[in-house]
Amino acid sequence: MNFIINKYHIACLLFVFTITACTNSAKEVNSEPGFELIPSDKFYFKSFVDCNMAETWIGDTLRIFPGKYGEDPVWGGPSHELKFADGKHADEVFLRRFEEFKEPIMPPNDPIGKPGLHGAVWFETVYQLPEDRTGKTLYALYHNENYPVTLPYDSSTGVGYIDYRWPEGLTGPQSPAAVCRIGIMKSVDGGHSWENKGIVLEDLQPRMILKPFNTSKTFAGGVGDPSAIASGDHLFIFYGEYGYPGIYDSTKYDAKTEWAGQCISIASIPLKDLDDPVGKVKRWNGNSFSAAYDDIGKPVASLQIPIENGGGAASSPGGGFHWGPSVSWNTYLKQWVMLMGHVTGSSWKGSKIFISFNPNKDLGKGNNSQQWSKPKLLLDKPGHTIWYPSLQPTQSKDDVANKYTCLQLGQTARLFYKDITDTSMYMSEYMIRFEKKIK
Repeated sequence: MNFIINKYHIACLLFVFTITACTNSAKEVNSEPGFELIPSDKFYFKSFVDCNMAETWIGDTLRIFPGKYGEDPVWGGPSHELKFADGKHADEVFLRRFEEFKEPIMPPNDPIGKPGLHGAVWFETVYQLPEDRTGKTLYALYHNENYPVTLPYDSSTGVGYIDYRWPEGLTGPQSPAAVCRIGIMKSVDGGHSWENKGIVLEDLQPRMILKPFNTSKTFAGGVGDPSAIASGDHLFIFYGEYGYPGIYDSTKYDAKTEWAGQCISIASIPLKDLDDPVGKVKRWNGNSFSAAYDDIGKPVASLQIPIENGGGAASSPGGGFHWGPSVSWNTYLKQWVMLMGHVTGSSWKGSKIFISFNPNKDLGKGNNSQQWSKPKLLLDKPGHTIWYPSLQPTQSKDDVANKYTCLQLGQTARLFYKDITDTSMYMSEYMIRFEKKIK
């Protein structure tokens, strides 16, 4: 068969080639990234850490806010371990001596039975107001824990907890399980002092998971261990969901129902509402950010571990879920990166860190916020219990020049986590390097 090649045929071939090239290019951009863990010198953090590392740049100074503050009857009473430290770069501030950390001025706990700040708080993320050129206007997202004794049930508001069939806590049969909530504080002096703005996410008493089914020795329910990032004109809050997705009734309890409503969830609040945030946060309800701050939302489905693959309810001593998200925008990948822990036993034992990606920069559009890749194993330390994984900047010139923090990073970052197996140290022994992966 003879073929006659003319200008028309050539034009068609060029058109097909162009379309194919564009399609392949799109696949390259949207493909899931590669990553490599690189062993490095060990960093041992010298102050107390029991949460995500909240941090920001104040001018040319990187400031971090680790630790815990407030009343906690189970863990020895009032704590003053929430502190801050400064450095010219990440390595310097992360290696500060304990004596170099300073305690900020914090709002006092209010009397039991009165509205206000109750229980202990941990700063998990700091959002810096871009309109303030001094960099000193900060909003801290905090994890808050209470018990029936520190936050007794108030029938007029529905807030608080009833000490009836209350599950066991971390320190033994005589200790109560905690309930976690999420709140916001504000500072106008770079974190030297803070004002409480209130609780923005919580689960109320009807969603607490009680005896005889709750045997995990951790939480009775609630929402906590958050990480937050700004996208567009909203702050998106990633958090662990530990309550029952409905009204808990011991006569109708179903472990599969509990599992279906748990794992890592996302909520959203307009940035303009951070000064008056109570009641302004909306949870993802499966279609949009429309569920109230104390209502039932839907976790990110792709991050849930199927029951047939070892998934389980948070109240189970066998675990089987991801928790403790730490989210950052990667300027090299042009994607969001999430690290998370993995619970496999009571008292939240688990030796693995997982990683997930989301290519949608605008998390407020459609269901972009829910489009996370299936988590992949990043690190496993058998025999260890690993909590609070996060990616942190380095002392490199690029990281300092770009003022990277745990919320925005480049191609290479440092991996931190808390190893509570023996010495309970917050540490780093690996770097991570990302690569744009071609399908």
